[in-house]
Amino acid sequence: MRIKYTISIVFFVTLVIIEKENNIISRVSDKLTLKQTTQTPHILPKHNGSLTSLSKMDTAFMLMKRRLENYSEHQGVVRNGRKHILLLATTRTGSSFVGEFFNQQGDNMFYLFEPLWHVEKMLTLETGGTNATVAAKAYRDVLQQLFLCDFSPLESFIEPPPVDHITTALFRRESSSSLCEESVCSPTIKGVFEPYHCRTRRCGPLNLTMASESCLQKEHRAIKSVRVRQLETLRPLAEDPRLDVKFIQLVRDPRAVLASRMVAFEAKYKNWKQWAMDGDVPIDDDEVKKLKGNCDNIRLSAEIGLKQPQWLRKRYMLVRYEDIARFPMRKAAEMYRFTGIPFTPQVKTWILRNIQASKNASGVYSTQKNSLEQVVKWRFNLPFKIAQVVQKVCGPTLKLFGYKFVSSEEMLTDKSISLIEDKGFNFF
Repeated sequence: MRIKYTISIVFFVTLVIIEKENNIISRVSDKLTLKQTTQTPHILPKHNGSLTSLSKMDTAFMLMKRRLENYSEHQGVVRNGRKHILLLATTRTGSSFVGEFFNQQGDNMFYLFEPLWHVEKMLTLETGGTNATVAAKAYRDVLQQLFLCDFSPLESFIEPPPVDHITTALFRRESSSSLCEESVCSPTIKGVFEPYHCRTRRCGPLNLTMASESCLQKEHRAIKSVRVRQLETLRPLAEDPRLDVKFIQLVRDPRAVLASRMVAFEAKYKNWKQWAMDGDVPIDDDEVKKLKGNCDNIRLSAEIGLKQPQWLRKRYMLVRYEDIARFPMRKAAEMYRFTGIPFTPQVKTWILRNIQASKNASGVYSTQKNSLEQVVKWRFNLPFKIAQVVQKVCGPTLKLFGYKFVSSEEMLTDKSISLIEDKGFNFF
């Protein structure tokens, strides 16, 4: 009778928790029916030594534990051991490649690739820029809810708007393995085209309710973004008791970044290409000021992180792309040690397979790179006079991150001279 009574209590508490959790998830999906497994009480044999009775009781306890963990997280209690990783970078710093270190982690990781793309797109002004204050708050709020597996704030920025929490327009869905898993793969719909459709399996439009459910079951969550300008604006995430956020800031030599952008974003950087070919660079031009602003933002964020204020204590890591390119396995291991997440064989295998890509496979947006070649490639593509301009407006940034200045074209193109200082940044 005591075992029967215990089982009844377990199922009663479980059902209460399930009901409360469903109310939370319904904020994400108030129209789609969630799949629930009906819990049917079992009549236990009368003899106390029944292994079957104990097995069923263990199952009930495990169900209750899993539901309670997810419910507690929403109520303001971080789940023991769960990590929330935010990879911060700017365009052309190798962030897609580094993001794969977490995307390839395995079944325990829910990874999102550039969800803030939608926010930036909607907030972009006719001038081509964004209101920094408005954007920063929107980025922070969307990231905070995504780490809690709530996609509803993001939905309000997706165009066209999702219908019943279903969308064909999520940017680069296929770059997030978590969004193409079987549990998130809805049936295909004839005649419906999804620009960023999954490649590993045939799936229909993305059901954000299913994505939320999958996210809640994952041990850890990671997001990559090149759109956050100032680390300071994310302080509420670090202080949110529901989260255990680890910030990884990825940086790269600004001269290399500019050289890469001139190729990848040719139209946007046409002035730079023109100056590179046949003219002096006007130091007071808006494009040069924009470059300086970008460098200053990166440096200011890093300076805050490296000072390790109380809200960032043991939460911030600075990584140079050049170090990852030269020592990929070592740096990946350091990143995983910093996050407190196991460095899985799947990640190690992916790294080994993707650091020695051929020239044909290593495209502008590819995550397959010949790592060592990427470190020096820019030095033969960027004219010396352009490198001088970058050094002038981004000098403090180069110095902070340990990038050496070049004083001549010969020095720029001499591969025997390293432009990377041996420098340590982290104290975790």
